[in-house]
Parts: sequence; C-alpha cells; structure tokens
Amino acid sequence: MKIKTMRERLLASSMICGVAVLGLSATQAAAQEGEVSEIVVTGTRIPSPNLESVSPVTAIGAAEIKAQGITRVEDMVNSLPQAFAAQGAALSNGSTGTATVDLRGLGATRTMVLIDGRRLMPGTPNTSGGALAADLNFIPAALIERVDILTGGASAVYGADAVAGVVNFIMQRNFEGVRLDAQYGIYQHKNDNDYVQGIVRDAAAGSATPEGYALPDENVWDGESSEITLTVGVNAPDGRGNVTAYAGYRHVEPILQGNRDYSSCSLFSGATFDEFGCGGSGTAYPARVGSFVVDVTNPAGNTFRPLAGSGTVYNYGPSNYYQRPDDRYVLGAFANYEIADWAEAYMDVMYMDDVSTYQIAPGGIFAGNFNINCANPLLSDQQRALLTATAATGGGTCASNPAGTFRGVVARRNIEGGGRQGRTEHQQYRYVLGMRGDISDSWSYDAYLQYGRVSFNQVQTGFFRTTAINSALNVVTDPTTGQPVCASVLDGTDTACVPYNIFRLGGVTQEALDYLETPSYSTGNTYERIANITVGGLLGDYGVKSPWAEDGVGVSFGAEYRREQLDSAADFVSSAGLLNGSGGASPPVNGSYDVYELFGEARIPLIQDMPFARSLTLETAYRFSDYSESGTTHTYKLAGDWEPVEDLRVRASYQRAVRAPHVIELFSPQNVVLDGSQDPCAGLSAGDELVARCAQAFGLTTAQVLAIEENPANQYNGLNGGNPNLEPETSDTYSLGAVYQPSFMPGLNLSVDWFDIKVEDYISGIGADLIINRCLESLDPFFCGLVNRDDSGSLYLSPQGYIVNTSLNTGSLRTKGVDFNVGYRTDLDTFGMENMGGISFSFVGTWLDTLETQPLPGDPAYDCVGLYGTICGIPNPEWRHKARLTWNTPFAYGDWINTLGLSVQWRHFNKVTLDAFDADPALANPGIAYESDRVLAARDYFDLTATWTMRDSVNFRLGVNNVFDKSPPLTGSSNCPTGPCNGNTWPQVYDAFGRYVFVGLTADF
Repeated sequence: MKIKTMRERLLASSMICGVAVLGLSATQAAAQEGEVSEIVVTGTRIPSPNLESVSPVTAIGAAEIKAQGITRVEDMVNSLPQAFAAQGAALSNGSTGTATVDLRGLGATRTMVLIDGRRLMPGTPNTSGGALAADLNFIPAALIERVDILTGGASAVYGADAVAGVVNFIMQRNFEGVRLDAQYGIYQHKNDNDYVQGIVRDAAAGSATPEGYALPDENVWDGESSEITLTVGVNAPDGRGNVTAYAGYRHVEPILQGNRDYSSCSLFSGATFDEFGCGGSGTAYPARVGSFVVDVTNPAGNTFRPLAGSGTVYNYGPSNYYQRPDDRYVLGAFANYEIADWAEAYMDVMYMDDVSTYQIAPGGIFAGNFNINCANPLLSDQQRALLTATAATGGGTCASNPAGTFRGVVARRNIEGGGRQGRTEHQQYRYVLGMRGDISDSWSYDAYLQYGRVSFNQVQTGFFRTTAINSALNVVTDPTTGQPVCASVLDGTDTACVPYNIFRLGGVTQEALDYLETPSYSTGNTYERIANITVGGLLGDYGVKSPWAEDGVGVSFGAEYRREQLDSAADFVSSAGLLNGSGGASPPVNGSYDVYELFGEARIPLIQDMPFARSLTLETAYRFSDYSESGTTHTYKLAGDWEPVEDLRVRASYQRAVRAPHVIELFSPQNVVLDGSQDPCAGLSAGDELVARCAQAFGLTTAQVLAIEENPANQYNGLNGGNPNLEPETSDTYSLGAVYQPSFMPGLNLSVDWFDIKVEDYISGIGADLIINRCLESLDPFFCGLVNRDDSGSLYLSPQGYIVNTSLNTGSLRTKGVDFNVGYRTDLDTFGMENMGGISFSFVGTWLDTLETQPLPGDPAYDCVGLYGTICGIPNPEWRHKARLTWNTPFAYGDWINTLGLSVQWRHFNKVTLDAFDADPALANPGIAYESDRVLAARDYFDLTATWTMRDSVNFRLGVNNVFDKSPPLTGSSNCPTGPCNGNTWPQVYDAFGRYVFVGLTADF
C-alpha cells in the first residue's frame, strides 16, 4: 500500500511503534494499516512518527477501568499514586457537588484536565469550594479508551493550569455498531469494631440524650450504584466519516455515617479515643441558655440545670452523608467527515445533568449571643431566677427585673427538623467544531472553536434565619388573648413570627419550625470560549535535519484565544449571611478575563543509528500569553530523549509553567466563613502557661482569656476572599527517567522517573491555623494583627470574630519523588506451561521524597511527606502503589464462555503521622498532639475481578474491591478538619465504606 499523505505516514508509523511495545512484529502491525484511526499523543502537539513521549506518562486502558468496577471516574483516577484526594462523592460538609483531581498534592487548580488533548472547562461556579477545577463527573466512563497522566508542567504545550501535570481522557471514536454497557455495585460492611462500639455505648450512658448514640446493624449493605450507557456508531455510506453517539444514566444511593460503627459518633482526640469518648457540637439538645441547659431529668421539662457536667454535646456525625446520593445523565456525540483530501470536519457535542445532595447534621440556633426578654412567658419561674439581666437594662435577675433583657450564649439543635441539605445541580455543555487536514505531504493544520458552559443551581434547606431566631425568642403575652406571642407580631414588624419555645422539653411546634426554617437558593454559570489554530510540519522534507540523523525536524506552532467568565449569585438570605449555621454569607461573584497566546514546539532528532546513540532527540516549546487581568507570561520547555541501545531510553526535561489566578481568586468579595480548626486560647484553665501568652498576644486580661469558649466541633471563622492584584504563579519542573524494554524478555517494560516541581508565588491564604499558631509562637504583630476577636474573645460565636486569611501571592510549594512503572505480558508457554493461557502484570508506585510548603517568602519551608493534620491536610504517605496480576485463562465452554480472565489488584498506602508531633516548629503543636491521632497505620487493600466473554459479543465482569473489608484508620476531632476529614477518617483517601461488590456487562450488537 502506498502511503501518500502526511497524516497516513504518521499514523501508520505510530501504530507500528505502539504495537511493537506489546510484542507484535512490525509486519503484523503493517498488516493492520487499514484500521488506523486518529492517534493522540499526550504532552506534545508535534506530528511525531512514534508514540514514545519525552515526558513521563502513565496510561490506563479501558480494560483496567472496567476491571476496577467503577461508576465514577474519580475513583479510578484517585487510585493512582500520583493523585491526591480532592472534591468527590465522599465529601458532604464543604462539598461543591463535583469531582476533581489533584496531581502531586499541589491542588486541583494546578492540574489540567483534557478531553482528547483539548481543555475541559471549570466544573462549577459554586464559590464555596474556593477553587475552579474541571469536574470529572462530565466524563462518560464507558466511552473512555484510555487515560494519560502526564507528570509536571505542560503550560508551554497546553496553556495555564498545567503546573502539576495533565490528565488527558482519550475517548472512543469511530465506533460502528451498538454497544450497551451496564454496571451495578453495592457496599457491604460488618460492623465489628468493638472498641468504638464500647465508646459509643459509654457516651450514650452518660448523655442527656442517649438516643443520639445508636449503633448500626452488624451487617449492612448500602451505597448502591448503577450505571447504564448506550453507544451507537455509524459510518458514512462513502466511508469518509463517522458519528459515534452515547447516552447514559448513573444513580448512586447515599451512605450515612450512622451506618458504620467507626463513624457513629464524632470521636474526641485524647491519649486514646476512650479517654474523652464521643465528642460533638456545643449546639446541642436540649437548649443551652447562658451557663445553663434545660434539665432533661426534671419531669416538669421546663427547668434549668448547670451546663458544666450536663453531658450536653450533640453527636452530629450519624446524620451526615458519608457518600452523597447522585443522579447523572450524559448525552453526546463525536462526528467527523472528510470533505476533501485536505479537509476533515469534526464536531464534539457533550452534555451532562448531575444532581447531588449533601446532608449534614440538623441546624437550629448555633451557639452565639442572643437576647431573651425577661418577661418572656415561655420561661418558668425557676428559669427567670437563674438568668441575669444586662447592666444596661437594669441588672439583677429576670425574676427581679422583668423589664430587663438577658444577653448571652444561646444554642439549640433542631432535632425535630432533620438534617440540613443542599440539592446541587450542574448542567454542563461542551461543543467543539473544527477542521483539520493535510496542506501538503509535509504540512497539516487543525483549527477549532470550543464552547463550554456550566449552569449551577442549589437549594439549601433545614437552616434557620438569624433574624427569625431573634424575633421568635422575643416573646410577650398577647394582651388580647393572654397567649404567648412574638413581640414583632404586636408591633407589626413581622406578623408571621411564631414563638420558639426552647425552654420546655417538647415545646417546639411545627408552626415555629415552618417560620424559622428558610430555604435558600443560589445560581451561577461559568463560560469558556476557545479559538485555536495549530499548524504542524515535517521540515525534514525540506532537508532541515541534523547531519547525523535520518529523520528531520518536526515543528508545531499556532495561536489561541480563550475567555473565562463566571457569575454566581444567591438569594437575599444567603448573600446577606442571614442563615444561621451556614458557615457564612454567600456574596455574589461576577468577573471574567481574556488571554491571547502564541505557541510553538520543535522536535529535533540530533543523532540516529550510531554507536551508543541509536537515537538522540531534543524537544523544545515556548508559549507567550497576554492576560487581560494578570499581564504577560512566558512558558517554555527543553527536553531530551537518548536511546543508547535498542532496549534502553533515557529522558530528561525542564519545563517552566504558569497558573494565572482564576475568577474566584480575583473577584470573590471578602467574607467571613468557617475556615480554621483551632483556637489555642480557647478553653484554657487557670494554670495553663498559654493564658499569659494569649493575654499578651491579643491585649486581653487573664479573666478575658479564661472566658474564651472552645468550640467542641473545632470550627472557627476566617475572613476569606479574592484579590484583583494577584500575579500568576510560576513553576519549574525537572524530570529525569529511563525506560527499559529488554529484548531478551519480550513483553516486559520498566520505567523510573524522578520529578522535582516547585511553584513560586503560589496563590493561597496563609492558613488560619498557621496564622494563630505563628502569632503565639513569635508574637509577631503581622500575624497577631490578622486575628480579630469579638467582644467575648471568641473566633466563632459571632461574625465579628475571625482570622484574616484572604488570597495572596504567598511563598512556594515543592514536591519531589520517583515514579515506578512496570508492565509485563506473556503467554505461559514461555515458562513451559503449555496451553495455560497468558498473564499480564502492571505496577505503578510513587515514592514521595518532598512535599514542602513555604507559607511566606523568606520563611523556612515545612515538609509534609509522611504526615497529615490541620496544617498538612490529607494524608501524604511516603510510598503508595497499586499492582494488578491478570491470568487470561485458556478455559472455554462452547459459546457460553469464549474467554475467561481472573485478576487480583493490591493497593498500598504507607502509614502517616500527625503533623503536630513533627519536630519542625512550623508544624509542632503540643496543644493538639494527641496520642489517639499520632499514626494512621498503613493500609493494604486487595481487589478481585473475573471477566468472561460469551458468544464473542457479550463481556461480563464480576468483582470485589477491598475483599477483606478493611476499615479505615481513624482520626479524632481535634485533627479532623471539616471537609476532607469526614466520619472520623479521610474517605477520599481510604476505603471508608467497606467491601464493594460489583457486576457489569458490555454487549455489542
């Protein structure tokens, strides 16, 4: 066959090289030339006559994805050692309703996600997440042909955000026929943690509300997930084009924390977990008023007893979602048609509608300072005698001064109303329309327009409106009826008000809940518009080549325009911060920016077919970017590939990358929200040496320090927000590696790649916990000046208490390590085991050498390798790996079993240690260095999968992940930051739900 066009030349040679890696001969490959389709090489846009990337790339094929039994793409990506936990289905409090990927632990915004080499738009305008990153829910798992994970900066090739690396989803195209893919999975767990169960029973025995400490059934099956995808493909009658269309639906059932014994209560940190037992929130049931709580032991039900020793802490864990419920619809099509020899039109149309609901503990009146009028008829005489009127209203007790007003901490959990929920819907659209082709035998082009939009709608329920609380507590006697009535009804300021009787057990009415509970609504959109043109050429056809090389220079150059836009708004009650217990106000965000870019690449073969230089190639790239908000940036790459002998390749690269600040970082208004997880000055006793230090740091008296209340839930306020003066981040990536494919052992390939990524001027807040600890360590007025205490000295009882933690160009991030990849495939005949089929083995491991953060320029950096906690965040094990061994058996049974494969996978996480125990002064924190949290032990998970084919057209799969039902390591509340730590563990890192059983099929018609 005579190959005429440049594309055919490249694709044919690419296939020959690609299949040679699998042990096929070049002759066999050439025989398949007629089946060649478009090849995507991650890491470069240069038309290249081989698939071997200079940059380290880990690839996951469709078979591996199906063997894992996943219905969520995030589960597959997060199983890789290069990926760190980010947004996902196992987050509830702090969830954005999306699933993101965080390569190398540098943050999801520093990882670029591509579909067939083209950018995937940001996944949500939900500003509660504080970051804009692509949503993996948009990717239809059944259509994935393979996933490429590229290490390190790739901004010169793909543009901003590719700082930590690139995840490129290669989709199945040019499909012909009808395919049905279905998957069902369910979690099973045996609740047999006697240690935690004992703690829960003890908590129930000592609680004022023992019903809040129920244990789950011993054997539970829950968290069902199902997915079905239909793919239809048809070729054009003239064979010049194809349309591949798909439609899919996914359903996921929720898992409650109360369904697992190890998350059925929120564990307090201590010497052991049973030292202090179950923790919880000070916003509890029954109600707290000042230093008293309603006495549940008094049959009258309307008396107070002292708060101290009352056991009044609310177990907020059981009603939280461990796994969020989800319903997702996807619909799309990929089309291409060759209009002429030089012009192939193509189009992508992709759509998703995803609805996910978070649920956290019931709302109510969250601990804060409120007024109660002394003449409130809902108070009993005993209660009036204990409450003190403010000096401004005459002092004395409410009994002696009925015209006075009590002001103090009031808290009460809305146990009658159920959990707070947020129904979050994302509708995502992505359109690509382009033209590509060969200008000549030496030159090709690719030009496309791309449009992406995400529409976001959220409805939150179960929250009280703060203004309504104030009205419902200000109750008087109606002079006409003699019944309790809100004062606002009589004066006409709020005629809908209904008294909220928190002073009597059973006193809350449905009418009061209907008045207090206020739904809130928020909406938003993100828009991404891209215009791109790329021209690629083989300059060797013009004699531009090294005198020592056979192949000539390959080049690619082009231009791109991109516009990013975001708008987000909430209704009045949310934007004004009127929802009690919502974590803060949700102010509107509206902003956009444009970027114009020029880019180019060159691949230069320097030496070929010489002694100790079978191949020596240089690769370069450069990109100029002009941002409307951030100015100009320059990114570049210099890489080399040396093949001294046929079996060995050595590769090295240096890449400069950038990340421009996104719309939320630039334009988000400053706002007080839940942020930090500690206040070292709260809850101190008189003999504590920190008392004097806190008084000195914040200008308080000893009495004022001793009066600062600790938040049992370890949630404190921070002032967060954007900064229009932010500069782009810059990063430098160095990599050095080797690929070994020994000719004496066909089918074996090994690669080792060292990486070193450093991000300068990274965009972040300094960190609320770091700020307050640095203040107390150094008494530095810069850090202490960022801590703003309210009138009671608190950082959580009112929005006036917070730590300033707005976005800045701060210090630096750095990570170093080594990736190991091993692949092997062979027939067992090789080992003298005739007619026993074949085996394949894959191994991916990462040794993490450095994961440093320098909070501010000039500061020493702290290293989080092997650590976790309030500063280091999610567990960062020094070593992670996954390995799979598959036996493709020779067994068959007529048309019913044509092929049968069995595989086992081993996933390993090294142990991690609490950062508070580290010797580094930036991490050491004796105040929260509890033995119960010191070490999260190593975890090993084993997965089994069986696949078989029936009648050559139906492929079944059956599997069990976490075969031995291994429970996750547990963390106490002092070192379990809200969001990534959920249910006493880190469910986006560890298998938190138990054994996962799945079954699936793929049927072709």
